[in-house]
This record gives sequence, C-alpha cells and structure tokens, in this order.
Amino acid sequence: MNDILWTPTKERADASTMAEFERFLKDQRGLTFDNYNAMWDWSVTDLDGFWSAIWEYFDVKASAPYTTVMAKRQMPGAEWCPGAMLNFTDQIMKHVDSQPEGDALIVQSETFGRKRLSWTELRDQVASVAAHLRDMGVTKGDRVVAVLPNTETAMIAFFATASIGAIWSLCAPDMGHVAILDRFKQIEPKVLIAQDGYVHAGKTVARREILAGLEAALPSLVQCVTVPFVGDLPQGHMAWDSLLNRDAPYESTQVPFDHPLWIVYSSGTTGNPKPIVHGHGGIILESAKQSLHHDFRRGGRYCWLTSSGWIMWNSQFTALGQGTTVAMFDGAPNYPDMGVIWRFVADEKLDFFGAGAAFFSGCMKAGLTPRDEVDLRALRSLGSTGSPLSSDAYDWIYSKVKEDVWLAPISGGTDLAGAFVLGHPGMPVRAGEMQCRALGNAVRAFDEDGNDLTGVVGELVCTEPLPSMPLYFWGDDDGSRLHDSYFDTYAGIWRHGDWIEINAHGGSVIYGRSDATINRKGLRLGSAEIYQAVEGLDEVMDSLVVDLEFLGRESFMPLFVVPAQGVAFDDAFKDKINAAIRKNVSARFIPNEIIEVAEVPRTLSGKKLEVPVKKLLLGQDPEKVVNKDSMANPDSFDFYVAYAKTRATQKD
Repeated sequence: MNDILWTPTKERADASTMAEFERFLKDQRGLTFDNYNAMWDWSVTDLDGFWSAIWEYFDVKASAPYTTVMAKRQMPGAEWCPGAMLNFTDQIMKHVDSQPEGDALIVQSETFGRKRLSWTELRDQVASVAAHLRDMGVTKGDRVVAVLPNTETAMIAFFATASIGAIWSLCAPDMGHVAILDRFKQIEPKVLIAQDGYVHAGKTVARREILAGLEAALPSLVQCVTVPFVGDLPQGHMAWDSLLNRDAPYESTQVPFDHPLWIVYSSGTTGNPKPIVHGHGGIILESAKQSLHHDFRRGGRYCWLTSSGWIMWNSQFTALGQGTTVAMFDGAPNYPDMGVIWRFVADEKLDFFGAGAAFFSGCMKAGLTPRDEVDLRALRSLGSTGSPLSSDAYDWIYSKVKEDVWLAPISGGTDLAGAFVLGHPGMPVRAGEMQCRALGNAVRAFDEDGNDLTGVVGELVCTEPLPSMPLYFWGDDDGSRLHDSYFDTYAGIWRHGDWIEINAHGGSVIYGRSDATINRKGLRLGSAEIYQAVEGLDEVMDSLVVDLEFLGRESFMPLFVVPAQGVAFDDAFKDKINAAIRKNVSARFIPNEIIEVAEVPRTLSGKKLEVPVKKLLLGQDPEKVVNKDSMANPDSFDFYVAYAKTRATQKD
C-alpha cells in the first residue's frame, strides 16, 4: 500500500457534500454503510435506488417526472427515466434566485483581459442569445456549432443552444481546418459561432481565412456569428455582441431525458472522429454525482485549466451546476512564465484548481515552488487528469505547492463525459493512487477471459450502464460503430481501453492505454511506469515508448527521449536512463534503442500519441495512422515517419 500523503480532518470530512449525501441516505432512505466501498457496492447494484437518490438529493428540475429509473438495464441500449421532461440549462439557472449578484463566471483571457459575469447577467445574456437563435430558425434538434476559446462566449452560446433544445458542438480555435471540418461536416450545423483570432503567448493568431473555408464547406449553415478581433465583421455575418442585449425572458424548451444535449468527439488521431452524442438527463445526473466527489458547493471558486476542445471544458458545468463560481483561463499556461497560472489561482482566491498531469509535471521540471511565490491560503483542493500523475508529482505538490491540500486525480473520458475513478473528500490521499471508484460506476479490472482482478493490472471495464454513456454516435444508424468501440471484447460490458489496477481498499492506478501496452516476455506493463522512471530524471524533459510485437520474431521496444536543454545525448545519458528503468521498473523493460527527439507528438488534450506511433512503426501508412490536424504539434510526427522508413530499410 502506498504512503499516505494527506488525511482530511474530521471537521472537513463531515462538512463535505459527500458526507451530507450520506446523511441524506440515512435520514430519507434508512441506508447506512460501514465504509465507502460498501456504499459504492450499493450504488452499482441498486441502480434504481442510487440514481433516484441523486435525483432527489440534488432536486433535479423537471416539468414531468420519470415513470421508472431504468426501463432497460442493458449495454448498449440502456433506457433511463422514461417520461421525464426537463432541460439541462434549468439546472444551472436555478441558482440565479439564491445569488443574483454573485459571481457566476470569472474569465481571464490573454485576448480580452478579465471579465466577470454575475448569475443574473449570465441568465439574461443566455436568454437574449436564445431569442436570436430562434429568430434564425433554430429549433429543437438543430445543431449549433462553435469555434471558440475557453471564455464566457462559449458558455453563453452553449446554454442558449441547450435551452431551446438544439444540439451543441464545439471545437477549439487552435484546431486545424481539416480536423474541424471532419467533425462538423458529419452533423450538418445550422449556425456557426466563431472568433476570428486570438492572442497566445503574446502573439496574435488570425483565423479569418480558416473560418471562411469552414463556412464555404458547410452548406447547411443559415447564419454565421463572429466575435471580431483581428478584422471587420465579414459580410453577412452577425456580430456576437449584437446578440447580447435583447430584453428577453429566460425560457427553456422541455425535452425528454434522452434528448441530445451536445456532440463531442473522440481524439480523431486515427480515422474519422467519432461524433459522440450525450443526453440532457444523463449529463444532469452524472454532473450532480461528480460534484459529490469534487466537494462542490455554492460559494466555492473553481477552475480547471482546459482548452475548449477537451472534455474538461464540459466538466466546468459540474461546478456551475452546484452554484460554484467558475474561473476560466484563456491563454498560454507558460507565458510570460510557468508561474502565471499559480498567480491566477492566488489572485482569484480559488479553492479548487485542476489541470492536466502534464501541467504539474512541467511546473515540477521548471523548479517552481508556488507555496513560496503566491498566497494559496484559499486553495483547498487540486485535481489532475489527462494522463497518469506520477508519484513524483504527488510529492512535488505536497512539498512545493501546499502541505494541507486535498489532491484528487481523476480518470475518465470524453466517451462518457465523466470519470471512472476519482477523489473522495473524506478519505486519505496515497502517493500515485486515485482514491476510489465513482459512485454508480461499476468499474472493474478484467483479465482476457473476463475474470475480475484485484491487485493485478487488467482491462478497465464498466459492468453496469451509466446514464451519461453515449446515446449513440451521430450517423451510426445501426449502432455498429458504437458496439465496436466499447462492447466488442466483453459481451454487454463496456471496455474503455485503459489498463487499471484496483487494490483491496478500492484505490486504483491507471497505467495508460491498453492498446499501447508494453509486453516483454509475457510481462505486461502500462507505459506510465516507464515514463515515471525516465521522466523522473532531471536530464529528461519528455519521453514516448512503444512496444512493437512482430509475428514470429522478438518484439522491439524503442524509447524516444527529449533531453533537457544542454544535456549531451551520449552513452552516459543512455546508461542513466537504463539504470533508472532497471531500478524503478524492471530490467525486462530496458528499451532496445533510445532515440533523441525534439518533441513527443501529442493530441490537443495533451495525450502522447503512443498508438499512432506504434502503428506507424509496425508498417502502416503514415497518412492513415494519424490526422495531423488533431495534433497539438503536427510537425513533430515527421521525425517518426522518417525513423520508420529508416527501420524498414534496415530490416530489408
């Protein structure tokens, strides 16, 4: 069992929303549990009882009640809450009456500066934009798409879209033209809302030509709305600001529980992006449940450092849905230096801050000591996701950020707009470990034969339906693409594609993608353990490892390494890397070759492109293994293409 780094005081644990929910279950349902694992077991066994309790505790607003919680308990094809009529936006706007002038949104933008929206201002601007969308002919089921950064504009446009029963879809402005079209062409949008440029790391980035290309390639559009920054308003477009000032009442179109809310996409790094459709009701319930694990409440101040192209953008609604102020950061997280985010956390007196694991690792590598540089007295909780957070990063947070802080890494995915494993405000934090499995989420580790594993690495699966699982993929009329994505390995069971180890006390460790597994002489290992050993060296800035399994021949495992500035890439450097792997992992996992690279290729959400590199080096077509427009650093892939050609020549 890993070392305990933090334990909540009894006062903090008892004051958490999770503890309040437990008291509700005791008082209203007569349910008590000896420990969290017992409570989790009930939540994944009595699905009707658990999800009805979430509905009641969080006072879900609905104009018509459900007739039963689960009409069909199966995967795929689960049917939730038939008869219920509601709207996701109502769950947000219900907080206006209790704190009309309180902060709903705080936005710090490198492009536009700092803005603040009260709850009343948020509601009024949503109502105004919704009225204009109706004038454009947008009705229930139509698609409204946007290319916007992580600012209040995207939030307002989303709520306006959802409030009239239309379907929302968003791409980040730094995505490539092809990547955006690959997504939006599939769903035939009626309205496009876009910002024509932005500032990043002190430099202005113009997007007018790309947006014009999008407009020309989307014949279904009836109106384009522009947030002008780098030029005049294009002919025929409406200015975003002109949509904000109508004196219109807030109204919501009531829709069935499973009415589509938004369309999000798989990373799109291989093949055509999967357009994943989530429903109003499922996201309401999942967001409410997640807020227990994050300990959100009215009056809190929250920020997750995210691009608008990542599912963590959507997760901001989890906090907003509980009346928590959401602080949004739009800009480079390392400009003018790596301390800019920590100054933002301090200045806005945030009590919860989350980011991708790569951000914390970058701060650690840069030698930051935020506790000595800014005032973090308000900070109570930290979150991490995107990739596994190393034990070294846990140690850095508790030694260099704050000793008394609840660190709650999570792991989930775009696919279910939620988390499988995450935090608990009343439990201890152990190094390198996520605290618990999510309530209502029947997470298991399976072996190849579908046997349940404890204390052993296995496939991350979910054995019971979740209300936030995809309704369907857009255009997947027979459901075959959905089935093949999650249910083709274990019949009726969701396979997520991650390696996970769940220990006896219910904590877990994620070891990376299961289809990027390292398998050396029969011993399976996730790449995260190798990264922890290699990137724990001060001389290494980044790394990527793949295991190439060849039929009838020895496997080949290359390790690509980005040396720190000024470090010589020589035999002594390679020996140090091998020694670290031998010591911290196993001599079995010494790479066949260590290769110096300038960059590790990553997705827009920061994940390493292990699988595309693996497929490339196994001989697949470079044009088919990766969509460069969906990469954060597309030029980095050229090196791997050249390396693959060299290896092919050598083998011949």
